Amino acid sequence: MPDGRHSPADGFPEFRARFPWHGPHLQTLRNFLRRPEHPLPLGERRHFDMDDGTGDVLLGALHRPERASGRPLAVLLHGLTGCEDAPYVRSTAAALLAEGHPVLRLNLRGAGPSAPLCAEHYHAGRTGDIRRVLSLLGDADTRDGVVLGGYSLGGNAALKFLGENDFPVPVLAGFSVSAPIDLSGCAQRFLRPANRVYHDRMLRQMKALALACRPPLDPRWRDAILKSRTTWDFDHLLVGPRHGWSGAEEYYAVNSALGFLPRIRVPTLVLHALDDPWIPPDAYLSFDWASNPHLTPLLSPGGGHVGFHGEGGVWSDRCLAVFLRRLPQRRSSESAGT
Repeated sequence: MPDGRHSPADGFPEFRARFPWHGPHLQTLRNFLRRPEHPLPLGERRHFDMDDGTGDVLLGALHRPERASGRPLAVLLHGLTGCEDAPYVRSTAAALLAEGHPVLRLNLRGAGPSAPLCAEHYHAGRTGDIRRVLSLLGDADTRDGVVLGGYSLGGNAALKFLGENDFPVPVLAGFSVSAPIDLSGCAQRFLRPANRVYHDRMLRQMKALALACRPPLDPRWRDAILKSRTTWDFDHLLVGPRHGWSGAEEYYAVNSALGFLPRIRVPTLVLHALDDPWIPPDAYLSFDWASNPHLTPLLSPGGGHVGFHGEGGVWSDRCLAVFLRRLPQRRSSESAGT
């Protein structure tokens, strides 16, 4: 439907919250209050050397389905303060493996097990790292194509990358879940008193992760981390200047996925809950989805932030499975990058 809302006729399930996870906050907190396991088969550890002079190395976990199915590799990007073992990443990985997809759970720069191997850290628009990782995948990994998707901050990065249209391997499709496509609006929303508990916990984690990267850390950036009293401060004093922008607002303007949505040229599923306590709905409701037929927006009235704990399982995973089943399979003999 033009505004991103859908009916059962679209072929996608409707979101119905599973008891007792009713309301945006319980949906958002469910993975923290009762962390699910989402068991996965043993994966293969992959190392991806960055070529930017930092010596940084990103790590990922690659899983293959029991039997080859010709389905594209799914590359999953976690959200802010997350890693390959975030419950939402493991949930989608398990769901896609069951559908016959190989899956790469990627740790972004400085995240999770990548932290001791990195001097720098990821941000909402660091798409060069994604491009580098894809270029280092072997032909056996990408011969059936790639599907790229992410959650929250990783979702913004995935959409931005898709809109840049500079793929070193055949990227057949993409998806995002609860992406902050307007970074400035999201930053302001996150500072509201209603989000204080979320905010303070996230800020502590952001500081700890930034300080945990491979030493030595320039004293200027250490001071910026320690002086930050809000997540906006963190972006304004550290993330923006460290990556060449004047501060938070320029960082947000350059890297918000909203400006890249019109340029996406591969089928892309965009999942978001309009009651997300962290992300205002305005950017999702005002964007002209009908202007880009490559985009399939599913805007649910409920679901919280990267929640969607519903009847029948995680709603976003169920919708993604439907979406990917509709993709035409790519012939391995096609040339890369087409």
